[in-house]
Amino acid sequence: MGAPTRVLDAIDRRFDASVAELVELARIPGVSAESFEPAELERSAEAVAGLLGDVGLDSVEVLRVPGAHPYVVAEKRAADPDAPTALVYAHHDVQPPGRLDRWETPAFEPTVREDGRLYGRGVVDDKAGLCLHAAALRAWLETEGALPLHVKLVVEGEEEIGSGHLTDFLRQHRERLAADVLVVSDTQNLDTGVPSLTTSLRGIVQIDVSLRVLEHNVHSGMWGGPVPDAATALSRLLGRLIDDAGVPAVPGLDADVPELDPEERARIAELSFDEASFRGAAGLVSGVSLVGPDDVSVYERLWHRPAVAVTALEAVPFATAANQLVDEARARVGVRIAPGQDPERVADCVIRFLTRVPPVGARVEARAVAKVAGWRTQPDGPAFDAARRALTAGFGRDAVTIGCGGTIPFVGPFGEVMGGVPQLLLGLEDPPCNAHGENESLDLDDFRKAAHASAHLLSELGVALR
Repeated sequence: MGAPTRVLDAIDRRFDASVAELVELARIPGVSAESFEPAELERSAEAVAGLLGDVGLDSVEVLRVPGAHPYVVAEKRAADPDAPTALVYAHHDVQPPGRLDRWETPAFEPTVREDGRLYGRGVVDDKAGLCLHAAALRAWLETEGALPLHVKLVVEGEEEIGSGHLTDFLRQHRERLAADVLVVSDTQNLDTGVPSLTTSLRGIVQIDVSLRVLEHNVHSGMWGGPVPDAATALSRLLGRLIDDAGVPAVPGLDADVPELDPEERARIAELSFDEASFRGAAGLVSGVSLVGPDDVSVYERLWHRPAVAVTALEAVPFATAANQLVDEARARVGVRIAPGQDPERVADCVIRFLTRVPPVGARVEARAVAKVAGWRTQPDGPAFDAARRALTAGFGRDAVTIGCGGTIPFVGPFGEVMGGVPQLLLGLEDPPCNAHGENESLDLDDFRKAAHASAHLLSELGVALR
């Protein structure tokens, strides 16, 4: 049973105001990474609390855990005390803006451009994820005077730096946040306009590696030839990580990758894939080929296989470079691991590979700085059926079930702390959105459709979970 037409009409009548609320939140540079101003996260949390209070929610409060950026919690009880409870999760912190000169419009001045998309840091990841639910909740309260189920919200302030305090926060407030279903508003859609329910996430292992060949930099003319340099030696070492086809070449890396069951393979096979669109959304330069095993589909490579990338590389900046042989170079190796792989085992495997036979006998040190498992669930049961109906009604086309190549560290622990309740992972990121990159954007038509879907979801869960 979906939302009444008058609820959807209320969302549409107030849509411009909902976009304006999103813009105001996205103007706040609430970057949770180190070296950015933490006071902006305080300002962001207060703004979120103000929005939720204006929507009509109760018990709105900014909560803090020592050492963490602030959380915002709120709730609204249904008229029926026996109604089920949904806990909605979003986050108000954002990624650093990156290279400011690459933004066509300022990162923290959200702008609707000629293509009709809203551009700005955090507009899709994840402030729209909060605002779409705020729009749906407001419409229900303004037209019906009550919600069809109890709703609680938790809005985190450090998701972009790994949610290091979230498990402790959930344990501390377990009773207050208890629910029958968890709605995570921070994932992606298969394509623009295609509503998607995410049922798996890859994990991540990050290895920092440093390589030294000299006690200090030396003149490249006086010593170059017989004496090696660290940058070249590290490049050689990193080149061993993948083969010429772009397949990870670390022995044993994929030893514990679970086989997909027939149902999952069938779901992937049903999904449409257009290579030209995929290449365009990724920004691949003309002539650059896709990498990975040809006998494995792109979606399986993205969602269910490990991938290796060098995500940071450091020797000497161009601005301070001289004609020298560099003494030391560093890199960060990021390994996205398949759902079900053991991050501890993968970390040990990669560290052994990097330190076993160093080029030119260099001194190599490697350590794991992040080890996060993936996650997966079976999309069966009344909560998942309700979500599919709501997404289909909101977007006007059938919902699909997908995986996600990214990592959301808290999802697994969140489910455990909350007692194993169903977790519905929904979101607004689409292939062109460039979340985490410069010129992050949101499709505003999908924002409207997602608000409709949220309104339907409240109704569907209210019936399905009784």
